[in-house]
Amino acid sequence: MPSRISAGLLMYRYRDECVQVFLAHPGGPFFRRKDDGHWTIPKGEQHPGEPLLDTAIREFGEEVGLKPGGHFIELGCIRQKGGKTVYAWAFEGDWEESWPLRSSAFKMEWPPDSGQTQTFPEVDRAQFFPLDTAQHKMKETQWPLVERLLDVLKRGQPANFAQGSTSPRH
Repeated sequence: MPSRISAGLLMYRYRDECVQVFLAHPGGPFFRRKDDGHWTIPKGEQHPGEPLLDTAIREFGEEVGLKPGGHFIELGCIRQKGGKTVYAWAFEGDWEESWPLRSSAFKMEWPPDSGQTQTFPEVDRAQFFPLDTAQHKMKETQWPLVERLLDVLKRGQPANFAQGSTSPRH
């Protein structure tokens, strides 16, 4: 039975004194023409025995090609419509538009029942969005993670964080 637990990171930054959040668009043929309501935080499944924050850091690196770091703010978990539980942390970072997206890939039979296997990136696009746009782009069930981040930022003191560094993965 596949894992029903994932962990991910919500990267944020300030632009013109406003918070923006970094979201990823899933790759593959099913999402090619889907936009609003389908973007997500970079996340993935936990390996057996792997600490959830380590899962989140690993998956972020695999999906977008950026080694995340800084202060990781614990955001708790949400439950997606399909039943998967997603644990998340936030960190302040940046993404230069000139950096190439380096996503891991997956294989699947495509077209269906063709007997042919094709390879697709896990993430085909990633970018920062202002909050009003992000709310329309991301999965509705993940929006509470952004609200929790905003609550922490308004308080100015993260209650629970860990430390690391941010750099492009090569």
